Amino acid sequence: MSILENINYSLTGNLQGRKWVFVHGMMGYLNNWHRIVTSLGPDECCLCYDQRGHGKSFKPLTGYAPEDYALDLKSLTDALGWDRFILVGHSMGGRNVTVFASIYPEKVEKLIVEDIGPEISATAGDYYHKLLDSVPTPFASREQARDFFKNDFASKFETKEPPAVLAAFLYANLSEKEGLWDWKFSKEGILETVRVGRSQDRWQEVKSLSVPTLWIRGQKSNELTSEVFQKILSLNPMIQGVEIAGAGHWIHSEKPFEFSQALKNFVGGF
Repeated sequence: MSILENINYSLTGNLQGRKWVFVHGMMGYLNNWHRIVTSLGPDECCLCYDQRGHGKSFKPLTGYAPEDYALDLKSLTDALGWDRFILVGHSMGGRNVTVFASIYPEKVEKLIVEDIGPEISATAGDYYHKLLDSVPTPFASREQARDFFKNDFASKFETKEPPAVLAAFLYANLSEKEGLWDWKFSKEGILETVRVGRSQDRWQEVKSLSVPTLWIRGQKSNELTSEVFQKILSLNPMIQGVEIAGAGHWIHSEKPFEFSQALKNFVGGF
């Protein structure tokens, strides 16, 4: 089966225009980028896709290292005939695009990384295990799921980010399967992504980046600390940084106008 059959993707805008690729974060899917893609205008050509294990894309039993995700992106863009593009990634997607740009720099015109650091996280696996175990999927109905995230979720799990933001994100990640409402993503794939992806640091990839890069941090983020953010900016002259006031980890969702403006200012040509 070809990569175009394995990966669920969408192309919007002017197919002859400047090319962008948007890579969602863990437990996300391609529609997470809708407001940002729309804000860029009809002249830009935007590719959004569900990464492996997510959304409507294929869900292998194993193979969730950043290098696996990067190879999917290489295969997908090659199949579409995209030689060079602007690359944007959020959270886990930001780590994956950093690895991609370090392996395939010739394909990246400019790189934008949203709110993720390159350091090891010994506690990330436990956090996501507890998070997913706290949600009693599958739900019997969409109404039952809505009630859980509205009334019970905050008391079941102590979140790193505002509970209402995370609850809305997780609720959007449910879909109907045989009359029940369950995750769009592979739970096993998510847990392997965390275990493998955060088991080694990616500082060397940050140091070796050879493409113009914008690193964006949410000023209230608990994922990317100010100290790590400043270290990233100090390691490589190709990297510049923007901190979005009032935003947490999901900057493009919490502050879409400011996020879009940061992209436009960095890339130019608008």
